[in-house]
Amino acid sequence: MGSMKEDAPEVSAALLEGIRAAALPVSGRASDLDPLIESIGDARFVLLGEATHGTHEFYQARATLTRRLIAEQGFRALVVEADWPAALRVDAFVRGNGQDTTAGGALGNFQRFPRWMWRNREMEELVTWMRAHNATVPPKQRAGFYGMDLYSLHDSMREVVAWLDTVDPDAAQRARERYSCFDPFGPEPHVYGQSTTLGQADSCEEQVWAQFVELQRRRTRGPEDADARFHAEQNARLVANAEAYYRAVYAGRHEGWNLRDTHMADTVDALAAHLSRSGPPARLVIWAHNSHLGDARATQMGDQGELNVGQLLRERHGAATYNVGFTTYTGVVIAAHEWDEPGLRRRIQPAMSGSYERLFHDVGMPAFLLRMAELGEAAGGLHERRLERAIGVVYAPRTERWSHYFHANLPAQFDAVLHYDETRALRPLDSDAGRGEEDAPDTYPFGL
Repeated sequence: MGSMKEDAPEVSAALLEGIRAAALPVSGRASDLDPLIESIGDARFVLLGEATHGTHEFYQARATLTRRLIAEQGFRALVVEADWPAALRVDAFVRGNGQDTTAGGALGNFQRFPRWMWRNREMEELVTWMRAHNATVPPKQRAGFYGMDLYSLHDSMREVVAWLDTVDPDAAQRARERYSCFDPFGPEPHVYGQSTTLGQADSCEEQVWAQFVELQRRRTRGPEDADARFHAEQNARLVANAEAYYRAVYAGRHEGWNLRDTHMADTVDALAAHLSRSGPPARLVIWAHNSHLGDARATQMGDQGELNVGQLLRERHGAATYNVGFTTYTGVVIAAHEWDEPGLRRRIQPAMSGSYERLFHDVGMPAFLLRMAELGEAAGGLHERRLERAIGVVYAPRTERWSHYFHANLPAQFDAVLHYDETRALRPLDSDAGRGEEDAPDTYPFGL
């Protein structure tokens, strides 16, 4: 991923002074975010990232900002990097519907790895607040909770059939027949993807798209509940896109990534249109990893053919999109050693020389906000591409440079960035996550 010279752009005293002049201190008070609220202005789509999937400060700041956007600016939805069916149980809870009486119970459908992303104290507190807030406003002004990811292939098929069973048994039977195409592959979608890519079985592409189109055509029908029909349609959209995704992951990284992020952006747009159908244009908050929400065109990933949600929403909506990135220098995070293993408390290594995170550490402020339109003298130096760190649900310190860094132009990637120099781990609800704590290996930065 480039030479050491590329990895270590010059850091001058003038650049550090410029960043200090532009940086707005963050101390944990809600008023710290006043300048960010001002910069967001009338944007309809506010994208809130995270540099890891397991950091308390990122969730806390996003929750504080989300509460203010809902309560003060009338935002109608929180859309997260999670699957549509699991999120709908939370949506029912925050609207005062469903059977759940506690936020912890409402988060119970998040059972797929990594559960700690959504089953944590930070989310529990936010959805509890959303329910209380919604109880004080008319139903049409209540804020919902939605997922935009596409991993719930089988759950979404079941949801489509279950809804059709209540409104049109003949249509439900057609859906069962179409979705039975997946039966030979069992419950694991990757088996389907591998078998069809290797030519060992025919794909289900024709069947899933036929089902999605049939559900779309139901919009012109009579008295069906518009929300329930929309939820079923979104599940059918997810099935169609997930079918393509699980085939694409065996064709190459970029094909699968691009299908997934296009699905997430399309879900945001479909939801925005649905929530706007009988009132003013709805405004939405979107939570996902920095790698999904920072404009891919400003990164090494974009150079290599990847697009993402941030890029697509900027292309589609321009200035109506405002995206915020989050960074940290070091601290403790919830992350697994390998996919589908328990999330542990892991100490992350100090950020590498030549990275934005190391540069921000050298600024000498514990936490601060940078608005890219207000960089002043720091603009030139910050626009020079540097390394940026991304930790997902798996943290691999022994291959830190190659597993977790890429080059980016941060001011072109985000409209604002919140930096926390040392961060803490999320607080999982489940006892099988958050155990132990590991120090960074003493062979940093190479882990050899």
